[in-house]
Amino acid sequence: MSTVRVLVLRAPGTNCDNETAFAFQKAGGTPELHHINRLIRKEVRISDFQILVIPGGFSYGDDIAAGRIQANEMKAKLGDQIQRFIENGGLILGICNGFQVLAKAGYLTVPSKHGLPPFTLTNNDSGRFECRWIHMIANRQSNCVFTNGIEKMYLPIAHGEGKVVAEPIELAKLNVALRYCDQNGNPATTYPDNPNGSMDNIAGIADNTGRVFALMPHPERHIRGTQNPHWTKTGITDGDGMPIFANAIKWVRGS
Repeated sequence: MSTVRVLVLRAPGTNCDNETAFAFQKAGGTPELHHINRLIRKEVRISDFQILVIPGGFSYGDDIAAGRIQANEMKAKLGDQIQRFIENGGLILGICNGFQVLAKAGYLTVPSKHGLPPFTLTNNDSGRFECRWIHMIANRQSNCVFTNGIEKMYLPIAHGEGKVVAEPIELAKLNVALRYCDQNGNPATTYPDNPNGSMDNIAGIADNTGRVFALMPHPERHIRGTQNPHWTKTGITDGDGMPIFANAIKWVRGS
């Protein structure tokens, strides 16, 4: 497949859509930005794309809880379309607020016996908005399409509700794709290596197919080496976030 169409979904409060679209374009995709209302009015169909992205920001002002309103809107008004998209082999990526949306909409896990998502994201342990660069290590046991071949990542975060919480029995079932670590790749044990207190150092989760993935850090903000705060010392030329987007395009073309 030569043309890989990427739908970057916008909503009131979204603010990382253009950067995310540019990252996919740089990876070889053909991104389009569309407001969620266009999908609800059926002016745009998810089935016409191969990749669906929910970018970062503060959808609907993060009223009630971060990502909650958009999650409910997607389930109620686009649920059938999204479910068919997943069943037909589409890829979905959620970044920061997109992680919160996908988690609360239940697209990352099998619902619990009560019909609710078995985990959620809540306020950072620090009690404040965290904006910093952090280290992560990829879980080699995960089948996540987006993290394939990645070992470590250094990316910026910017969120107030990034702490993953779940009951221990449910936590063990999650398909964890990324975990916070220290600069040497060791599991994060203290703040700020784990910037929000997330259980099991979780920074990113995939569904059981590996095709639906969400992470709290912002890969679209590190697609060039010069975006790294240490680039003048390290001479880095490529951004750590770029493989996330390249993997998605590569997978679609090879599927």
